Amino acid sequence: MGLRVLLWGRGVSALGDGLWFTTWALFFTRVLGLPLVAVGVGMAVAGAVGLVAAVPLGGLADRFDPRFVLVAIIVVRALAMVSYLVVDGTWSFLAVTVAFTAPANGGNAVRTALIAGLVPDNAGRVRALAQQRVAQHVGYAIGAGLGAVVLTADSRSAYTAAIVGNAVTFGVLAVTTLLVRKPSAQEGRRAGARAVLGDRPYVAVVSVTSVLTLCWAMMSTGLPLWLSRATDLPLTLGGVVVVVGSVGIAVFQVPFARFARSPAQAARTVVWSGAVLAASCVLLATTAGGSGAVGVAVVVVAALLHVVGELGYVAANWGLSVNLMREESRGAYQGVNEAATATVQLFGPAVFTFALGGFGAAGWVAVAVIFLAAAAPVPALTRWAVRTRQPEPSPPEVVKTTP
Repeated sequence: MGLRVLLWGRGVSALGDGLWFTTWALFFTRVLGLPLVAVGVGMAVAGAVGLVAAVPLGGLADRFDPRFVLVAIIVVRALAMVSYLVVDGTWSFLAVTVAFTAPANGGNAVRTALIAGLVPDNAGRVRALAQQRVAQHVGYAIGAGLGAVVLTADSRSAYTAAIVGNAVTFGVLAVTTLLVRKPSAQEGRRAGARAVLGDRPYVAVVSVTSVLTLCWAMMSTGLPLWLSRATDLPLTLGGVVVVVGSVGIAVFQVPFARFARSPAQAARTVVWSGAVLAASCVLLATTAGGSGAVGVAVVVVAALLHVVGELGYVAANWGLSVNLMREESRGAYQGVNEAATATVQLFGPAVFTFALGGFGAAGWVAVAVIFLAAAAPVPALTRWAVRTRQPEPSPPEVVKTTP
């Protein structure tokens, strides 16, 4: 068994994720009674630890069977999730949150390395990763619906059931991961984490490309903030945008994988994705002070552009990170990619809070410039990375002749 069973496990696990992400804020503040500042600091510390841990955890998948490494990470996170039930203060909250959140990026890297070991060609790998993301978002949607039921009940027992339910979904993911057939062996001398971080062309490509992950904070933080402070448009538009995005990902992520089959194609996809995301920002800037049907229509069009840009970016990121990694160190290379992405995600909400809160419509324009500036150098950086991965030509053989 291979990708299909892993796909089902990912979908079930994502259901638990959707359930948890919908309910954790109120659980921490209403049930555990933690101050908002403590929650924010705890999540930030856990995220920072996750950045540091991503490459070493990915590297473990190069030394050991990635199935067992992934299961170990899943079990740690499941135990941490259950431990939230006995948190009794800020310090225990911090310890549990670090144990739960910090391994997540490394787990993503190991999962990608596992898929790379199951699928021999890079185009197939990108398609498989796209299928995983579709399963993930379908699971998220179902889990978020269950989370709404928990929030409606708003009782300790309901939140407890949500935590236990999420831990169970981790168990399902662990079992399905163990059922996956053993991936292909990695031939060649494995590079350590330091050597992978020293691969400047690869690090440059994934670092610059990861800036486009601002698109996730754009809709989760930027748009709600904008609607509430700078327009007279209904706040429910934020929910409509989430639905549009989820449907778009479920329907089109796999077809978009065809735009990232080769490094050159993936690099071009990054460029047009950055341009589309920039256009979405500019459209949202025009809704300052807006209201009525026209304003709603503009936001919906901007949301559609955002979905197209996100679909293109995600596919391109897979195409670049998988095509440019060295096969003998899949996990460590994917750890670098996850660390770059997580860094941008860590600062993404602050970027939009600062840009829109301080500069209004001009803040949207500034973010549009960031998207364009990040995407523009990717083709040249990709060509550099490809050149460094091509073997040096052998010197011509000299044939000696006797006079």
